[in-house]
Amino acid sequence: MPPFKRHIFICANERDADASRPSCLPRGGKKVRAAFKDAIKDAGMKDTVRANEAGCLDQCEHGPVVVVYPEAVWYGFVQPADVGEIVSEHLIHGRPVERLRLPGSCLNTESCPHKPAAKHK
Repeated sequence: MPPFKRHIFICANERDADASRPSCLPRGGKKVRAAFKDAIKDAGMKDTVRANEAGCLDQCEHGPVVVVYPEAVWYGFVQPADVGEIVSEHLIHGRPVERLRLPGSCLNTESCPHKPAAKHK
């Protein structure tokens, strides 16, 4: 079997309901992963693309969060209905889906439009 060409990490982290930050599981993280597994299989890419459930990717305010490697393309607010477009456009045709892509200014930063200052710590 050839090595995987891409790895997709889908956050399915779950925090307590009273946590100061949201989490991806209650926003549909596991459903997004299931949709990726089905879409990858349907596209005939099962042997070259791996969809992995991940714990916290530290982008909680953007959840469910998905990151595609080796390109390191981060997607936010991904829903199962978005998965087919990511598979078709990004994985098959090499064009990241810009409408879902998280801007670099929102990654690993203290300040982002999705991170209210009082809630992100």
